[in-house]
Formats: sequence, C-alpha cells, structure tokens
Amino acid sequence: MKTEFRPEPLAQLSTSALVAYGYEGAPASSGTVERLPAETRNLLQQLQTAGELTGKAFECTILCWPAGMTASKLLVVGAGKSEKFSERHLRHLVGAAVRNLRSRGVRELAWILGSPEPGAVASVVDGALVADYDADSYRTERNGEKGIDSLLLATGGEALASEAEAALNRGRILGEAQNFARELVNEPSNHMTPTRLAERASEMATRFGLTCEVLGPEEIQALKMGALCAVAQGSPEPVRLIIIRYVPEGAPEQPVIGLIGKGITFDSGGISIKPSENMHEMKTDMAGAATVLGVMQAIAQLKPRVRVTALIPATENMPSGKAYKPGDVITSMSGKTIEILNTDAEGRLVLADALTYAKRLGCTVLIDAATLTAAVMVALGTFTTGVFGWNKDWVNRVLAAANVAGEKMWQLPVDDEYRELYKSSIADLANTGGRYGGAITGAMFIGEFAGDTPWVHLDIAGTRWANDEKPYRAKGPTGHGVRTLVQLLTDFAP
Repeated sequence: MKTEFRPEPLAQLSTSALVAYGYEGAPASSGTVERLPAETRNLLQQLQTAGELTGKAFECTILCWPAGMTASKLLVVGAGKSEKFSERHLRHLVGAAVRNLRSRGVRELAWILGSPEPGAVASVVDGALVADYDADSYRTERNGEKGIDSLLLATGGEALASEAEAALNRGRILGEAQNFARELVNEPSNHMTPTRLAERASEMATRFGLTCEVLGPEEIQALKMGALCAVAQGSPEPVRLIIIRYVPEGAPEQPVIGLIGKGITFDSGGISIKPSENMHEMKTDMAGAATVLGVMQAIAQLKPRVRVTALIPATENMPSGKAYKPGDVITSMSGKTIEILNTDAEGRLVLADALTYAKRLGCTVLIDAATLTAAVMVALGTFTTGVFGWNKDWVNRVLAAANVAGEKMWQLPVDDEYRELYKSSIADLANTGGRYGGAITGAMFIGEFAGDTPWVHLDIAGTRWANDEKPYRAKGPTGHGVRTLVQLLTDFAP
C-alpha cells in the first residue's frame, strides 16, 4: 500500500474516496466532518435529521459525488462517543473505512487527518495496513485482490509536525510487521514446518540486515537440550532452533533483551492427544514465534539503541512410536529434571531450554511469548493477554508499553504457593500443575529456568486468533503482541 501526505484543500482533493468521521450525537458537525465544505456538511445535517446518520461506532455512510467536493465518494465513519476516542480507536476507525471501501472495489482512499501529531499519523497508517489483510491466501478467489493500493493522508493545507514523515514510516513498519506475523500464523502446518519457519526467519533477517543462525538436530542434541529434543522426537520433521541478533551501533553492552517465541508448528498434544474438535487451529501454536519475528523485522528498521537476541525453538508435537510419553523423566539443558505428566504441556518444555540457552548467549532480560495455556482464556477471555514475571520493574515496563500500543494485557500472580502444584515426587519439576491456576503454574514453570534473570511471560493463547470478523479487522490471526514489544524496545531512545 502506497502512503503519502496530500496538502490540497479538501474540496479540491481528487480521489476515489475521501473519508471523514463524526461523533455519536453530532455526526454532521463534529470530528473531521467539521473540516468539510459547508455545502457538504449541510447535506450530512439533513441525513442526521432524518436519522440516516447517527455517528455510532463504525457506522459507514457513503455519498457519491458529494456536493461541494471533487472526490468521487465521501465515506463518513461513525466514531462513537467522543470521550472514548483514542489512538487505538482511531486505528479501528481507519480499519473500518478500509474494509468498507475495499468491499466496494475502491483502490484508493484519502483519510482526513484530525490531528497532524505523530501518534495519530502512525495510527492511521498502521490501522489501514492491518485492515487490508485477509487470511485467504489459499483461496482461488481472494478478498485480498480487492485491496487498497493507495492511502492518502489529507491535511487540508494544515501544517504538519516535523516528525510527521517519520511517524508515517513508523506506522508502515508496524503494520507490515504485524501482518508478517499474521501471515506466518495463518500458514497451514504442512507448509509451515519447522524447516520452513527457519527459512522464513532467515529470509527476513537477510532482507533487513539482521544476523540469523539456525541449529539443527545434531547441534541441539550436542547442547543437551533434553526438553526440546523430547518434544521433537515424536515427529519426522527435524527440530530447529532459530537465533536472530540485532546489535545496533553504539548500543550499550546491557541490557541484552532475549525475546523467546514458542514455535510449535503443529500441536497434536502428542501421546496425550487433543480432542479432534478445533485441532486444526493448532497450526497457530507457533504464534509466539511469529510475534517475535514480527518484532525483529520492525526494530531492524526503527533501530532502537538496545541489543536484542531472538530465540525460537521450532518443532512439531506429534504422537508416534518414538514420541515422549506420560511418566517419562527428561533432563533439560539447565540440568533440572522434569517428570512428564502430560505431553500436551510441551510449550513450557521447549521454552525452558530456549531460556537457558538465551542466558548462555548473554541475554540479561528474558521475555517470552507463547500460546501456552487454554487456562488463560478461561481467566481473561480472547481479548487480553496474560502477563507474568518475577521482576516487577520489567512487568510494569511491558504493561506500560501495552497501554501505549493499545493492546490489552493484564498481570496475573506468580506467588510461591503455586510452586507446590508442579512439584514432582521423582524429579525436580512436573510439567503440569493440575487443573487450577493452569496459566499461572505454566508460566511459573518457565520462570524456573529464568532463575534470577529478569523475566516476563506473555500468554497469547487467547489473543493470537480471532474467530469473528470485526468492521476493522478480518477473521483469523491477529499479530497481537507485536506492537507492545516494539514499543517496549523503541522506548530505548535511538
């Protein structure tokens, strides 16, 4: 999608569709509708009086050849109540406009900037790119073929802040990174194998100037990653450990942020096999890995002054005559022994070895993203990511970044009392803690391998996928978490 600023007076802007928004209760005389020519606003006032224009959130009203304007169409998007307006809401409004117009075959739109401030500019571009994505790449008749080619940011002659161009670029980078993560998650597991995930990671790293190293089965075994190898042994697909480094010039030696993404490209549950219903969704069990790769793509372009190392343990979790079994005891890379009570609690095992290796590589802060538990969805639903961690400072940093990024996250407890739930009578740890507090015990199990290193865990099991279409977003993968982690890292000033 091409994006550019356009300075012409709004009445003279030639475009396929000009988009304005108005608030509930006064849609014909509020928001960016106020900036339209009087002749156009008079027509909108008539529609409001007739009850055809209410301003309720995401209501879309379209006028062809609007009076007083050069634009072929005018789309007015309802912005809802003015007191609820935010940059997150702005992204959704732009998204609603994009999805409405692309369904009509429109290939170009001009969005009237309500504010020339950098945050608003970035939100408009980001929201448009995210809305223009559809998870239908394997359909012979694709919605994606109706995409928006050009997004014009109409200033109406208003002066822009000096940072506006950089903000436009940031919005593009964020939107593209989120869509890259969504694209990876959406791939079926017969296409997105551990080997292919490593190839995609390497291709991205090469394109954006990052260094990428991929370890295979022999190298992983030589590192004594017994937990990762145990999960991998049930599948004929070879295991991979992907390592990507971002080392900007002039960055301080510390901190070195370790981003670890769970990369289970298909999770059958192993011997503790899952029910068949909805098992097809387990192609998304590598969403943590996709999130991390999206973040790395973004920071390679935004260039924050902080060192980042990404690690992705990539494998399938399958049942076979070679698969690990309930009752087995395995030895992790850290030396800790683990009793396997359920082979479907495999994500915490692969992350355990990845965190251990991240510390060996010099990471001083560990942040992992994983589709870890169904329990987090019981606690928080599908709208909010669960956040866990030993270190209050880093947990608070992540939550603050999520607030700025407009992604919903909520902290859950990590108290010593829960440790009793995943103790083993024959090994150091058990890989499950029972039914109650499952999201907490799963997170804390991972944290055992972080030790004293500051560590934060994001359980994105509920937020990685949307089963319903929104006015501003397609059904399917969400890319949730990318914006938060990019915000966290870019808080380190360039």
